[in-house]
Amino acid sequence: MEQSVDMQALGEKIEKSSAFIDDIYTELEKVIVGQRYMIDRLLIGLLADGHVLLEGVPGLAKTLTVSSLSRAINTKFQRIQFTPDLLPADLIGTLIYNQKEADFTVKKGPIFSNIVLADEINRSPAKVQSALLEAMQEKQVTIGDNTFYLDKPFLVLATQNPVEQEGTYPLPEAQVDRFMLKLKIGYPSESEELDIMRRMAKTGDKPKISPVIDSKTILDARDVVNEIYTDEKVEKYIISLIFATRSPEKYNLEDLSDLINFGASPRASINLNLAARAHAFMEHRAYVTPEDVRFVAMDVLRHRIIPTFEAEAEEISSEDIVSKILSTVPVP
Repeated sequence: MEQSVDMQALGEKIEKSSAFIDDIYTELEKVIVGQRYMIDRLLIGLLADGHVLLEGVPGLAKTLTVSSLSRAINTKFQRIQFTPDLLPADLIGTLIYNQKEADFTVKKGPIFSNIVLADEINRSPAKVQSALLEAMQEKQVTIGDNTFYLDKPFLVLATQNPVEQEGTYPLPEAQVDRFMLKLKIGYPSESEELDIMRRMAKTGDKPKISPVIDSKTILDARDVVNEIYTDEKVEKYIISLIFATRSPEKYNLEDLSDLINFGASPRASINLNLAARAHAFMEHRAYVTPEDVRFVAMDVLRHRIIPTFEAEAEEISSEDIVSKILSTVPVP
């Protein structure tokens, strides 16, 4: 009985603290048509303290959505255009010699922000990626002998274009694994595109987004997300999904054994749990359901499963593998 009272109190707390989610949706709808899939996942990344990689052809409002979200949160935002000649110092900052003081002073780079949009992240070489990696994983930056901790919240939202491969560098697997979610952004529907066309037919002032929350609201919400109840059956379901990528034969998925080179790492189970909790919070719920897990499973797993050459020869993608696992592993 005490458990139900606690759940009721937690439910009321979440109802109150998650009210701002609806305000963000309302604000973003002023400038974004559709793209609910992308907005949902960006909010999950924000609430679960996880970086997000967005993949899609140009013109799908990826950059607009990220910048609009940062305006709705009233927080520091930086857009960094990744190019082949970008240097680590252009990202994190550098030491500058001050002749008057006869000493070096630190000039901080654009990474010192709350939301960082890494536009076309795969256009920069390994040196830049490794500099970004420290910021993403350790939430700190080293310039010379000095180490600086980044402000909270700190979120990297990166975009990449899957079509144009000339002048791009494949992201290291270790870095891709640092992204909580990898999104595949698709084209809008006919009715959405008609709405987009009508909105953009008028030149001049476009609708402006007003801040509805601040950084503290996000950090407070993260504390509440940590309190959301996850039943042991749901936790075991998450583990079953992850282990099915490593030992598929144990889950009646023998046909996947020759198609998976490497399964999902332990980061996958951690992130799947966190993302499912964040989704429950967005639904104003005090507990996680298997549907919360399934809602984010594809985005958490698609970049963490490496198919074999045999799978590639048969044109079987990591997404096909995840779909098969989700349809086979029993749901509690």
